[in-house]
Amino acid sequence: MTGFSGKVVLVTGGNSGIGAAAVRRFAAAGAKVVIAARDHEASLAVVGEVEAAGGNAHAVVCDVTKSADCDAAVEACLDRFGGLDVLFNNAGIIFRDRSALDTTDDHWSQTMAVNATGTFLMSRAAVAVMVARGGGAIVNNASYFGLVGGRGAAAYCASKGAVVLLTKAMALDHARQGVRINCVCAGSVDTPMLRGEMEEMGGVDLVRPLFEDKHPIGRIATPDEIATAVLYLASDEAGFITGTALPIDGGITAG
Repeated sequence: MTGFSGKVVLVTGGNSGIGAAAVRRFAAAGAKVVIAARDHEASLAVVGEVEAAGGNAHAVVCDVTKSADCDAAVEACLDRFGGLDVLFNNAGIIFRDRSALDTTDDHWSQTMAVNATGTFLMSRAAVAVMVARGGGAIVNNASYFGLVGGRGAAAYCASKGAVVLLTKAMALDHARQGVRINCVCAGSVDTPMLRGEMEEMGGVDLVRPLFEDKHPIGRIATPDEIATAVLYLASDEAGFITGTALPIDGGITAG
């Protein structure tokens, strides 16, 4: 994917998994990328990879559950690179094997705060800048669990369903202002977060085949496969696409 030369991109949770893959891809396509995440050391490691490959990246410490941190991350894009053209809301958490009965107040609060409220707070900060700049694109990382639901993830499903409808509502609100807003709804993706979940569920070697088998395509996705779709939705080539929730799920929501 090309066409991001001179563009400024902000990626939350951009120091691991899908986020890090997107950072590398955006930078390789010519964008100046700001990583906003809590683990600054991990972010700096990704910045180092980007710079070693000839790209341009910067890292800021950010807790997306805090409005002031989100505002500061957007401000860092302006201070460092002079603007903001693309936001990828990627930061997220999940507590597995928890029905509503097994979900504590804290599980619910944390999940909604990071996945739903964090997406809202960062989008709000970004849209204000994008409108003033004449337009932009936001891509939110939802989940196929935001489309069809799933067992043992009540809070996560609720939070990702909120992301899907927040995406659609904001897309309608800001379409005439030149800001396109879409989301990706991935199936299982081979990330450190998923491997950590597999370990908790009995070990990667035992559990991975179960995750693979539930996808009609017979495997789980790579982070790069999701990042490719993110770059497309953020690009000018997707200029007539807004308010969409794109499944990238190996066919799992097909029927």
